[in-house]
Amino acid sequence: MVEAPAIERLLKHDRAITLAGLAALCVLAWGYILVGAGLGKSAWEMTTLSLFPHLQAAASPDMSAIGMSGMDMGGMAMTTPWTPTVWALMAAMWWIMMIAMMTPSAAPTILLYARVHRHSLSGGQVQDRLAPTGAFAAGYLMIWLAFALVATALYWALEQAGLVSALFMGSQSRWLSGGVLIVAGIYQLSPLKNMCLSHCRAPAAFLSRHWRPHASGALRLGALHGAYCVGCCWMLMALLFVGGVMNLVWIAALAALVLVEKVLPIGKWVGRGAGAVLIAWGLATLLI
Repeated sequence: MVEAPAIERLLKHDRAITLAGLAALCVLAWGYILVGAGLGKSAWEMTTLSLFPHLQAAASPDMSAIGMSGMDMGGMAMTTPWTPTVWALMAAMWWIMMIAMMTPSAAPTILLYARVHRHSLSGGQVQDRLAPTGAFAAGYLMIWLAFALVATALYWALEQAGLVSALFMGSQSRWLSGGVLIVAGIYQLSPLKNMCLSHCRAPAAFLSRHWRPHASGALRLGALHGAYCVGCCWMLMALLFVGGVMNLVWIAALAALVLVEKVLPIGKWVGRGAGAVLIAWGLATLLI
C-alpha cells in the first residue's frame, strides 16, 4: 500500500493536472477564436460596438448575394451551397467557441466531480484517477458539440434567407434581432431556465443525485450536466446571431454573464435582471 503522505501528494497533483488541463483547453479555445477560427479574418476584424448591430450589417454589402466570394474559408472561397469543408469549419468554430465560453463556468463542477471520485476510491487505490474525470468532461463537451451542429445548420438557414450578413456573421434584420432578444429575455425568466440553472448552480446536489461509477458512468453524468447547461444557456448563445457570431464583445459579455449566473451567489438575480434588459432591448430594436 502506498504511504498516506504519498497518496496526499498524488491527490494534490491530480487536482493540479485537472485544473491545468481545463485552463489549457480554455486558453487554446480562446486562441483559436481570436485568430479567426479558420474563417480567413481575425475575430478582431469582425468585432464591432453597437447596440443595434443589424443597422451596420444591413448598411454593408451583402456577401451572401455573391456567394461570400470575398471571405477565405481556410483557403477555400465560401460559396452557396456550402461545401463539406465549409460545414466542418463552421461546426468546429461553433464548438470551440462553446468550449471557450462554457469551460470556466463548468470548471467548478468538473473539479468537484474529480474530488468526489478521488474520495470514492478505497484505501491506497490510485489507478483510474484521471480517466473518469476526463470522461465527465468529454460527455459535457459532446453535448455542446451537438449544440454546435444545430447552431451551424441554423446559421446556414438564416444566411440563405438573407437574415444574417455573411460579412459580419450577424443579423441584418431588425425583426430577427428584436425577436431573438425578446425571446431570450422571456426565457431568462421562465421556469425551465430556472430549473436548468438550479442544477448548474448546485453541483454537489447534482452529483449526489445522479452519481454513476466508472468512466462510462462519468461520461453519461457529464452528458447529463451538459444537457442541463445547454438548457440553461441556449437562448443566450442564440444572441450571437444578433451581435455577430465572431464578435468578441458579445462573446466575452455572454461568457461573463453565464459565469456570473452559475457561480456567484447573486447569479440567479443577475440572470433575471438580464432578462428584463433583453426584453426592453428587443422592443427598442423593433422600433429602430
